[in-house]
Amino acid sequence: MALGDAILVCLTERPMTGYELAKTFDASIGFFWRADHQQIYRELARLRDRGHIQGREVVQTGKPNKLVYTLTPEGRAALRHWAARPSSPASIKDDLLVRLYALDSIDIDSLRTDLMARLEYHRDRLSRFEHILDSRFPHGAASLAETGRLLVLHMGLRHEHAVAEWCEQALQTLSANANDMNVTPINGSQRDTKG
Repeated sequence: MALGDAILVCLTERPMTGYELAKTFDASIGFFWRADHQQIYRELARLRDRGHIQGREVVQTGKPNKLVYTLTPEGRAALRHWAARPSSPASIKDDLLVRLYALDSIDIDSLRTDLMARLEYHRDRLSRFEHILDSRFPHGAASLAETGRLLVLHMGLRHEHAVAEWCEQALQTLSANANDMNVTPINGSQRDTKG
């Protein structure tokens, strides 16, 4: 998948400015497809040059004018063409896992510190996903578009839960005394992320 495809997907929700697209990446698609704001603005120019999007200037009082981007018919066709192709399974590139492969040759204390930071990162993301689920989908999905977003959210919940549990297991395995690590395992009372 290319960044342009992700931007076209975002614009299926509604017309957006470059700033709004960047914020959408920060709060939703960015959880599984990273792009910084400058990359997004550069890709918007390329999509416009290809005729996949168009920008409409909106005059504002007391503020600079803004460009609002919408999909063109060509952009919708490009999106459908991209979505019809088979997807590729994601590949893992994780330096932490490479370090573990050489566990007998590295500093264990530094690795534990890294694992603790990774655990907190994934616990935070799990908490954020649970908040999104509770606030945006309290009654499930009301449309086909929401069903797709809810399925993605459930995948994110499962992933974050699994990685956090793995970090806990790794810390316990590496620790001579797991109680000294102050690791609280994820318990069964948290949200069931199945389905």
